[in-house]
Amino acid sequence: MSSAASVLPELLPAPSTGIRALARLGFLSIGFVYLVLGALTTMAAIGVRGADTADQQQVFQTIQHLPLGQVLLWLVAVGLVGYVVWRFTQALLDTEGKGHGTAGLAVRGFYIFSGLLYSLLAYYAGKMAWYGHRVAETGTTKSVLREALRHNYGQWLLGLAGLTVLVAGVVQIYRALSGKFDTDVNGRELTDAQCRLVYRTGQVGYSARGVVLVIMGYFGVKAALHANANEIRDTAGTFDALQAMGPAVLGVVALGLVAFGAYMLVQARFPILRGLGRK
Repeated sequence: MSSAASVLPELLPAPSTGIRALARLGFLSIGFVYLVLGALTTMAAIGVRGADTADQQQVFQTIQHLPLGQVLLWLVAVGLVGYVVWRFTQALLDTEGKGHGTAGLAVRGFYIFSGLLYSLLAYYAGKMAWYGHRVAETGTTKSVLREALRHNYGQWLLGLAGLTVLVAGVVQIYRALSGKFDTDVNGRELTDAQCRLVYRTGQVGYSARGVVLVIMGYFGVKAALHANANEIRDTAGTFDALQAMGPAVLGVVALGLVAFGAYMLVQARFPILRGLGRK
């Protein structure tokens, strides 16, 4: 008997060019967000007056204050929704060819988990864009995890989320060091020198993002073990932990996040979207 997982891709329609456009807009939005996040964190690392380690609220507020900021924030929110659509497409249609084995389903499950996290980010960005001013810290990943901890099985859910993020960080660092990340940018229109630059940029970026995820996941697991919501760290809390190791440590990671943002912008321009057919 065929499993539901094996039947589902046959029942769903083939991905359209619309999904391709949404995926590229998603890469563009994530790249832009990471550029802003990395820039704000770099400013905090070098001691710019008034610059603190940034969380998602500060990133979106910074975007709001840019020229045409409200429009940019709406575009970021829509782009994040596009990335969520792409993540679910990867999981449900198995565009990456992971299959239906245990390892393959685990990877596809992570795509769903990633999509859910970015859906929270998209919701928060859309909420700020809608109200046009500072909004209460509801709908953020940290607030959702705090709320989950109050319910039955909350510790298990928080622990699973923290462990998933931690493992994702380790995988990102491994992919960066091994070069296995270099499968999503189409270098046919780039020169050899440009390809090498893009590769090194991605390597630095994925390494920095992996470090941030490992620390964030560690604190999530720790909060679950202690049933203490105060131990949950968002991006700002993670950067505070890095800053405690020294401004240079925070500065290196911050510049790495800028590199990751730049790499995502290149991926938006020259993507390889498996499972979507030809352009």
